[in-house]
Amino acid sequence: TDDVPVSNLGQIKDNWDLSVMRSTEVVRLLVENGVPNTQVIPAGRGEFIPKVAEKTTEARSANRRTEIIISPKLDVLFDLIGQN
Repeated sequence: TDDVPVSNLGQIKDNWDLSVMRSTEVVRLLVENGVPNTQVIPAGRGEFIPKVAEKTTEARSANRRTEIIISPKLDVLFDLIGQN
């Protein structure tokens, strides 16, 4: 989410809250489409970790994003490394 304070959004308190809600919706869609709920975690960063630091309209747009991070099962990865 960008750094412009939210307004007139009902129960949404701030950009951090909005960020968490966006993330939760993405997780909801993933689970509804077959991804096990034990394999996804929603997280929101609000304005605290921007992708782009500038204060332009384009930068704010770039900061309104959802990132999906795929992490391997480390034990399986280490087993594969150990086999070589």
